[in-house]
Amino acid sequence: MTIIDSETADLSTPSGPMRTYVFRPQAPGRYPGILLFSEIFQVTGPIRRTAALLAGHGFIVAVPEIYHEFEPAGTVLAYDQVGADRGNTLKTTKPLDGYDADARAVLAFLKTSEHCTGKLGVLGICIGGHLAFRAAMNADVLAATCFYATDIHKRGLGLGMNDNSLDRIPEIKGELLMIYGRQDPHVPLEGRVKIQAALNAAGTHFTWHEFNGAHAFLRDEGYRYDPELALQSYHLALALFRRKLGEGDRRDANLVGGPTETKH
Repeated sequence: MTIIDSETADLSTPSGPMRTYVFRPQAPGRYPGILLFSEIFQVTGPIRRTAALLAGHGFIVAVPEIYHEFEPAGTVLAYDQVGADRGNTLKTTKPLDGYDADARAVLAFLKTSEHCTGKLGVLGICIGGHLAFRAAMNADVLAATCFYATDIHKRGLGLGMNDNSLDRIPEIKGELLMIYGRQDPHVPLEGRVKIQAALNAAGTHFTWHEFNGAHAFLRDEGYRYDPELALQSYHLALALFRRKLGEGDRRDANLVGGPTETKH
């Protein structure tokens, strides 16, 4: 893996500045960009580690605070009932067009970054999976990975809980990787069947994986974490992004900035 740097940027959106965390290879060069959407808890330790993992494999990764209109910059909701209640309340308080405007702001930031090749992908987890699904409707997005994306099947995202994500599937022109756990109560079998049927009907280019795993099996904190499934899933995501976005200057980065080799 490549040595990485991290920094913050406050991006302009119609609803105010959006704190965004940027992770990228330390070596000079240009790399494909990935917009990473978090869970309802915002940019937690596990989300930062996911971003660092992606950046370490040769991507510039931007992680916005999805509730920037409602919480002070830097707010992280706890992985407890209070944090879950707050995150779920804000999920349906924020207007749908606010989520879409946020995605466009981060994609524009990545595309114009001196560190980015201009090739863009998105990845999201839980609510972030749904947000990544919607972000894939932007023409510049070549690939999207959605981890157990919630509420697509029941149109439950945003103010009014009547999103149009299923209707807008034909707008997705890149390739999707959809990953779900069969033991996830938030997206039951009938919901997964509904989403997959809609993707097939639209002729979407996608791959579908269902694992024997619970909701949040990717999160490396808590009892639902499954490291084997997480490892398999990361391999699938990285393979998609490398194939669709390329590797930028990653090969050169692996030769720069590391410790001096000792010969034995």
